[in-house]
Amino acid sequence: MWGFGGERGWSDVSTSLEPLLDRPDDGGGELSPTECAAILPRIEGIVDHWQSEADVPRTHIDAAQQLAVVLRLCIAKDVELIFL
Repeated sequence: MWGFGGERGWSDVSTSLEPLLDRPDDGGGELSPTECAAILPRIEGIVDHWQSEADVPRTHIDAAQQLAVVLRLCIAKDVELIFL
């Protein structure tokens, strides 16, 4: 993607992960509960896929599972996920 050495912008891509991935890398900002709900199924799908792959580091799987927990909490409590 642009800004990361790539040649594509977000206008060329459609993914439910865009609100999570298309953000400044210096922190700040938030995801609404609605955005969290849109992202959660994709994160869960990634975790499921990674668990069946032998070469995915356990730390990546753990981090994605932790993100899913936080997304579920934000949805349940109807609060924003805030990036520091």
